[in-house]
Amino acid sequence: MSKVAIVTDSSQYIPTEIIQKNHIHVVPLTVIWGEENFYDGVDISPVEFYNRLEKAKVMPSTSQPSVADFEVLFRKLHLEGYDILAVLISEDLSGTISSATQAKKLLPEAKIEIINSKTLAMALGFQVLAAARAANQGASLDECKRLAEDSRDRTGVIFVLDTLEFLHRGGRIGVAKRFMGTLLNVKPVLAIEGGKIIPLDSVRTQKKALITIIDIIEERTRGKKNIRLATLHANDPETAQFVMDEAVKRIPNVEQVFSEVSPVIGTHTGPGAVGLAYMYDN
Repeated sequence: MSKVAIVTDSSQYIPTEIIQKNHIHVVPLTVIWGEENFYDGVDISPVEFYNRLEKAKVMPSTSQPSVADFEVLFRKLHLEGYDILAVLISEDLSGTISSATQAKKLLPEAKIEIINSKTLAMALGFQVLAAARAANQGASLDECKRLAEDSRDRTGVIFVLDTLEFLHRGGRIGVAKRFMGTLLNVKPVLAIEGGKIIPLDSVRTQKKALITIIDIIEERTRGKKNIRLATLHANDPETAQFVMDEAVKRIPNVEQVFSEVSPVIGTHTGPGAVGLAYMYDN
């Protein structure tokens, strides 16, 4: 039986120590800032990114990994004797899957499977970890693929933004929704559903929005087993800690992961985004 290597992209932002422990390979997206390019999480950290964003006159943009980025890694892993499973950011939010698929075609001799996670942040991260832990225990490529696909239906991410402006700039939300949020001065509660960003609710204050996140996740995980929760925050660890502390009061016995929002995702959320990702077993 061949060994299985798990590949993902930098939008998942699994904490570094967990990435290393589970032997996960990460292909970074790129933050483009004027004439400068930064590999997400490699050349620029979240703290550096948000500090610079506060003072920036030119706003950053993002780019998917290149075909060559995936080809180099796929070829290396193949030559080392691995089958490869790539679990990647939603194809509705990034062209990352397109790049990986083109790279796969350049290596017809390699066994490579590519999965659309239909999400991002630690909702993607939990899918990746499910596959990686199975691979480390000797599961086959098909087994790892089935496990990742099955876990996709048991993960989610819900978050609140300080402003819709950054999502609008990046083309991830329509102009009407942006102006509705601005005019009403509300905090939008959003989720990734079916690979796309959708509004779940709008409330007047951030605290109410954060409680709404917990309410929704408590309802979705009620009666489920082995619940995992992960924070996501754009340069606001104190609020993320508050959300996790409040969540575990109502959803006991959960596996907790403290994670940030990577620079490439922060480009579209802006500073102040806070939320929770979750996964459960049936």
